[in-house]
Amino acid sequence: MTRLTVAQAVVRFLAAQWSERDGIEHRLFGGCLGIFGHGNVAGLGQALATSAEDLPYRLSRNEQAMVHTAAAYARAANRMSTLACTTSIGPGATNMITGAAGATINRLPVLLLPGDVFSTRVANPVLQELEDPRSYDVSVNDCFKPVSRFWDRVNRPEQLPSALLAAMRVLTDPAETGAVTLALPQDVQAEAWDWPDELFERRVWHVPRHRPERAAVARAAELIRSAARPVIIAGGGVLYSEAADRLREFAETHGVPVAETQAGKGALPHGHPLALGAVGATGTTAANAVVREADLVIGVGTRYSDFTTASHSLFAAGTRFVNLNVTGFDAAKLSGLQLVGDAREGLTDLGEALAGWDAGAAHRERAAALIRAWDATVDAAYDPSASPEDGSPLPQSVVIGAVNAAAGDDGVVVCAAGSMPGDLHKLWRPSGPGAYHVEYGYSCMGYEIAGGLGVKLAAPEREVFVMVGDGSYLMMAQELVTAVAEGVKLVVVLVDNSGFASIGALSESVGAERLGTSYAYRGSGRYDGGPLPVDLAANAASLGATVLRADTVAGLREALKEARAATATTVVYVRTDPMSRAPSSEAWWDVPVAEVSTTAEGEQARQAYESARKEQRRHL
Repeated sequence: MTRLTVAQAVVRFLAAQWSERDGIEHRLFGGCLGIFGHGNVAGLGQALATSAEDLPYRLSRNEQAMVHTAAAYARAANRMSTLACTTSIGPGATNMITGAAGATINRLPVLLLPGDVFSTRVANPVLQELEDPRSYDVSVNDCFKPVSRFWDRVNRPEQLPSALLAAMRVLTDPAETGAVTLALPQDVQAEAWDWPDELFERRVWHVPRHRPERAAVARAAELIRSAARPVIIAGGGVLYSEAADRLREFAETHGVPVAETQAGKGALPHGHPLALGAVGATGTTAANAVVREADLVIGVGTRYSDFTTASHSLFAAGTRFVNLNVTGFDAAKLSGLQLVGDAREGLTDLGEALAGWDAGAAHRERAAALIRAWDATVDAAYDPSASPEDGSPLPQSVVIGAVNAAAGDDGVVVCAAGSMPGDLHKLWRPSGPGAYHVEYGYSCMGYEIAGGLGVKLAAPEREVFVMVGDGSYLMMAQELVTAVAEGVKLVVVLVDNSGFASIGALSESVGAERLGTSYAYRGSGRYDGGPLPVDLAANAASLGATVLRADTVAGLREALKEARAATATTVVYVRTDPMSRAPSSEAWWDVPVAEVSTTAEGEQARQAYESARKEQRRHL
């Protein structure tokens, strides 16, 4: 037996956990992020202070940000490793809820260890305690329940082993993973107990590769063989399963073109003859044309979000679906034939069942022609020759092109919210798996810099290019301090269009006339429509980053070259034109429009909405 406090036992246990897949072992926890207060400093804070070698600690500057960092770390590690996050009680804990929701929505494992109120209740109500007259057993940490895949409160030391083991089971289960929350009352954290030594022994959690049912594979193969125009939609499950090579082999062997979701982008590298690129509302015209014409869609590791399906308006009536997914919940969507299993193993079995079958040369040639046309469109969007060289704001597509070139084969682009994720999805040319990291399941403003930290910590050998708009930057810029303090080198491209370009364009489309979508003087009765005198580049410099300003395309390219060569976090500041538009995806996204309006623009928007809704299908 070993006598330790509950917090010390948690830290020692986490340090001994490993994951394994395909014979390769990984530390399940690459460290612990935390911000301390009275709810965790005497417990987990003390434990981490004496266990730096076993579980490295890093100080974050915002609790929501630390969860984003952990989720990005897990994604970059293909869900084989993650980070733990600890906070005090009260606002420190509730600040993590947004990050927890993002992790669960994106199926990414993160472990949250918020402090909690006294289990003994002897001093109630304590500082930051939410008193609920219905029960003394409620605290703000109960808010984590709907956004966690597993939740528990450890009110007694005896409860800890079962809670920890259950947490590890969920974190390492590809079908169940997401945020896991263990609420730790502050008095219990400091309580000592005699623990069985086997609790702290090295433990390996084997991440399974479940194979789809043989009969289901046979049914799927029969359905695919009957198709004349099949297409694959590759989602994040392809990358988490490390199935990109198997996907490429399957596509090449059977002549099936591949479109990609936001999470699946990079499954095939740009330039592959069957790589259609992005699909859906933010997709390429090549992918969307092939998907519209398809009589069969093979979904691999996708959850079919509304952006992927263009709000269920993209697929033709009568289109059939074969869905290979690690969860039955996602495999059953769109009334698809379910292949419940690992993406790599499922593609292997399906390929064997389809031996000798090919979609046909005409189908491949049609896809290749559409890909060439879209490539020409992107070339034009990236072309700097039409950009102003007088210091005027640049088109956002030209900025993306310059960053894409600077990223090269070893770069990773990180983004999350605003107009850039959509533009990146359709325009970015990935070198392969891991080169594209855009959080679009929750599309959480402020994810970008924190997420870039997580990617760099998980993949230090790669150059990380964070693309963040001014709106998202103002939500959560302070993690630049964390990058500087930890010596984590990022290239942050701060794109300033003096407002919210994405929502500005969307507001016009629904007749809202760009209300609240730009930063301008609006106070003391004064409004001149001009931008506010806010210097975001100076702000970034004040947070410790090296800052380079770029006013022209040539200047931007030089700044990116210098930033890439730097050894410390560098911010490249560039102004863009909020009215510039990337090439159209020729697809729709369902955003309701007011049925009654007092303006002609509003009435026109409603008419367009009603027309577009006619293309929505239920695929029952």
